[in-house]
Amino acid sequence: MEKWIAYAFISMFFAGFTSVIAKMGLTGITGELGLTIRTIFVCGFVLAFAAWAVPARDLATVGTRNFLWLGLSGVTTALSWIFYYKALKLGDVATVALIDKGSVVVAMLMAWLVLREVITLRMLIGAALIVAGLIVIARK
Repeated sequence: MEKWIAYAFISMFFAGFTSVIAKMGLTGITGELGLTIRTIFVCGFVLAFAAWAVPARDLATVGTRNFLWLGLSGVTTALSWIFYYKALKLGDVATVALIDKGSVVVAMLMAWLVLREVITLRMLIGAALIVAGLIVIARK
């Protein structure tokens, strides 16, 4: 197995825990406050990780284009988290998390449009199955 595939599965594993743990942490507080507290922890953890893992010399390689695209990614992450926490506070964890995972379809579309990545028939069938599953589970 390639390293990136292992990393993706590890990410999936932790992302699954995140939703349940967050829902437990939202008890008695607003989704906005919960998101704020979580974000403080994420920021601290990522900064500590960067101090350990990123060589100082790598900072000189960051250009304007990197800042632009990573900044936009940060904005979309923040917006995603804001609405995710609003949904998580009000809805069932399993349903909210599943709908959120529909982002894979959006990512595939954006990869095709922006990055010109090749989308195969197998990927299109998989995306259609994801959307069908989202519709089935999201309906009450």
